[in-house]
Amino acid sequence: MQKAIYTTVELDALLSHVQALKGAGARFVQMHAERCVDDGSYRLVYTFINVHAAQEHIAQGGSYAIENLVVEGIDQYQEIPSISSYYPAVFPFENEAHDLFGLAITDMQIDFKGFFYQVSTAEPMSVITPEVKAAREKAMKVRAAAEAKARKAAAEKAAAAAAAAGEGAAGAGDAAGTVVAQPAAAAGSDTQHDEAAAKAALKAAEIEAKLAAMDPEKVAKVRAALAAKAARDKQKKEA
Repeated sequence: MQKAIYTTVELDALLSHVQALKGAGARFVQMHAERCVDDGSYRLVYTFINVHAAQEHIAQGGSYAIENLVVEGIDQYQEIPSISSYYPAVFPFENEAHDLFGLAITDMQIDFKGFFYQVSTAEPMSVITPEVKAAREKAMKVRAAAEAKARKAAAEKAAAAAAAAGEGAAGAGDAAGTVVAQPAAAAGSDTQHDEAAAKAALKAAEIEAKLAAMDPEKVAKVRAALAAKAARDKQKKEA
């Protein structure tokens, strides 16, 4: 059976305690803020679970502890250091504390690389499968490569057009503009094609992830519906 441990810490010692938990392999679970009715101060509770310790205890048929760090007596205008440098997943919770109570949480260090916080394990929050996560990362790389290719092609053709214009032909300026525009458009077409392919792969991975969690009988019906829709879309394009 799970046990909950609550440790009250001073605000200026919060980061050192979080660092220690991170070093021990603890996983962040949640953080919440609440206002104390008696004196109007605020209380923060950070919840963690030591994954490695939990696995060992469960294997031995024992219990494990959910650890909570509690910071009390916080003034509304007091600066609260963000723990996002250790646990990026805290961002939505810290943001909520700011939005609800106006608490001043400082030095947030967030980089979700274009996507919100996600995990690829079967946990209650923000669940995605490894396949969907890989597809999203691939889509980002494909888009970045296509954009780089388009910029390089446009720059090379612009340089060639500028060299041609330097020879003194009367219409070289207009010709150069045409030469630059055409490869840039072609490069843009390649970019759009690559992005479309990446998006299609991502959508397919997300659909497969959803189907994996469904009842087999329902999966068959969904696949039949998807196939019928694909056939209708193909007929419309050929018409």
